[in-house]
Amino acid sequence: MGGPDRNWGGLGGRAGVGPMDAERMITEARKAFFVMFGFVAIVWLVQLANFTDHYALSRDYGVVSGDVTTLPDIISAPFLHWSWAHIESNSGPLFVFGFLAAYRGVVRFLGLSLLVAVTSGLVVWFFERGDVDTVGASGLIFGYFGYVVVRGIFDRHLIDTLIGVVMAASFAYMLTVAVPGTPGVSWLGHLGGLIGGLAGAWIFRDRRPGPLPGPGPATGAPAHRTPNPNTAGPRADLHKELGDLGLL
Repeated sequence: MGGPDRNWGGLGGRAGVGPMDAERMITEARKAFFVMFGFVAIVWLVQLANFTDHYALSRDYGVVSGDVTTLPDIISAPFLHWSWAHIESNSGPLFVFGFLAAYRGVVRFLGLSLLVAVTSGLVVWFFERGDVDTVGASGLIFGYFGYVVVRGIFDRHLIDTLIGVVMAASFAYMLTVAVPGTPGVSWLGHLGGLIGGLAGAWIFRDRRPGPLPGPGPATGAPAHRTPNPNTAGPRADLHKELGDLGLL
């Protein structure tokens, strides 16, 4: 059965609001672990079926630019790969970045995953060559990467900000396959996923309002308080988060 050319990924408390308590964070982290373990397991089972059928699934359910019939395949394409090397190179980063994106809340993570799959798929559908069949989880990986890097800034979680800095410094090389020039790699899918992850960090940011100052005791005017240097500020927020995790 003939088909188009193949494309695959090339990866070889908000201030004033207390952070998530340790018990809830541990519960969400446990959920995140099992969600990502299950997701990667499903991807490998699909790969086994795909390989057995000579990669017919990748040919039939990949995204082809300009082909309206492949628009629904934006959702299926991240589960498909073109080879064992393709899925092996994606599995590790998918699990790591997926877990880091999910440990603050699995429900929010599922919304993020849908957003990233759509943005990555649409960028491919609109701008890729029409003879290219694009599949692979690389778009999701780049989306999770972008989300993890900037989430802490939007949520004002100092620990997440530190994680984002470390991930950005450690995996900045990934961005080299989000620009044109790597043969056989869907840089457009990577770029679309990255855009979706950055947008998701803003869309799914923590919107809990901070406490409002109360009125003065007699006049109804706002109370004037001098911040205690031992209980306010970024260092205090960080100490609080570390304390919630049992690290202090």
